[in-house]
Amino acid sequence: MARYKIGQIAKLSGLSHRTIRYYEELGLLVSRRTTGGQRTYSDQDLVYLKRIIELKGLGFSLVEIENIFKMKSQDESGNKRREELLKKYREKLEECEKRMESLTLHMDELNWHIHQLEKAEDGFTSCPGALCAGCIYKEKCTFFKG
Repeated sequence: MARYKIGQIAKLSGLSHRTIRYYEELGLLVSRRTTGGQRTYSDQDLVYLKRIIELKGLGFSLVEIENIFKMKSQDESGNKRREELLKKYREKLEECEKRMESLTLHMDELNWHIHQLEKAEDGFTSCPGALCAGCIYKEKCTFFKG
């Protein structure tokens, strides 16, 4: 079985030494020590680091990741962790969908303002006026009196 020093596993995982030590402090990772006191890591530790990176990229907090990792000792079949992950993934997806709705509304608002500024004929001193009647945004325009 391969053993890696902290610099090697940092390079393989793309994480800093400090981040790896921090994950150890949190209990997400357990290093072994050489007789000289140097930290060493296994291939399994590298898998755990990559899993942490993946879960963080999906929006999981370190506390959520820790809770999922802790289930391993209580869940030999893996079913409990699987169900918890499914639940969490669905929650994260729902959060993303809500953010997407909010961003879509925000983008529509920005498009409306861009459209208004592009149609202003006399610079930026008045409403586009007559152009409002044919504007695709006339329903939301606070200036158009149709």
